[in-house]
Amino acid sequence: MEAKLEAPGFWNNTDESQLVMKELKGLKDALESINNLETHFEDIETLIEMAEEEQDDSLIEEISESINAFTEEFENFRIETLLSEEFDANNAVITIHAGAGGTESCDWSEMLYRMYVRWAEKKGFSVEVLDFLDGDEAGIKTVTFQVNGTNAYGYLKSEKGVHRLVRISPFNAAGKRQTSFASLDVMPELDDNITVEINEDDLRIDTYRSSGAGGQHINKTSSAVRITHIPTGVVVQCQNERSQHSNKDKAMKMLMSKLYLIKKQENLDKISDIRGEITENGFGSQIRSYVLQPYTMVKDHRTNFESGNAQAVLDGGIDGFINAYLKWVNTGQQD
Repeated sequence: MEAKLEAPGFWNNTDESQLVMKELKGLKDALESINNLETHFEDIETLIEMAEEEQDDSLIEEISESINAFTEEFENFRIETLLSEEFDANNAVITIHAGAGGTESCDWSEMLYRMYVRWAEKKGFSVEVLDFLDGDEAGIKTVTFQVNGTNAYGYLKSEKGVHRLVRISPFNAAGKRQTSFASLDVMPELDDNITVEINEDDLRIDTYRSSGAGGQHINKTSSAVRITHIPTGVVVQCQNERSQHSNKDKAMKMLMSKLYLIKKQENLDKISDIRGEITENGFGSQIRSYVLQPYTMVKDHRTNFESGNAQAVLDGGIDGFINAYLKWVNTGQQD
């Protein structure tokens, strides 16, 4: 795959018709949601009128359930209206890195991976593992996976940063309380109509044997690919595909997405000015804390949104945190 793409500037949209169709679909979906909300609201009004006319207390429970369902439906639609950034509708690519702490942090990384898979399943999204490295004793050192679904990136961009876990260690015979860290990087899967100029001389491409699950093909050939963008230090890798060529294509797409995002966020004129992001994967840098002992609480330190049901959160119940983040970045209001 040729890395240096001829494009005016750092990025370029070459197919406006696709963007128009994408926007049109979004508008049609929004209109359908509004019509559904209107119908739901009218049904509640009808139930209330029936209960009043017939003095039927048995309808109160049904009315209450309908109001709760309507409130949830309305809140979800309200949050969707906040997903208006350029790539919010795209698939999301997430990388989880275990922080310092060996087995503890690797186990925490696996817990986070499970949490996002559970969340994706509840949303009806699919998950595709792109790269995977087991911990030495347990858990995951690093995993990169793609979440496929409408607005996946718009939702999951809230999860970028360091996540902190506090619990009684299951790996410590003394039963001491342990603090573990894991960092998440989240980027959108770029559309094919967006290109990024990358000089081939700035790339170091390494191949290695795949280490994850994959049947007889795994470990027989060096099909996995790792690409390092030397000027920025950005590293991407992929081992999910069957061939080295396919893994390289996927890794290049991930690299383009990462550099595109960094450049847009930092508003730089030249790719050589990009230095990537340096975030310490440890104390003082966390965006969210998950406390399992001596009490249970999950708190987001940006929005102040919190939940006392830590297990439900770890089972994929992160919508409250996502919604609070979207509200915070769009309105500046904290919960």
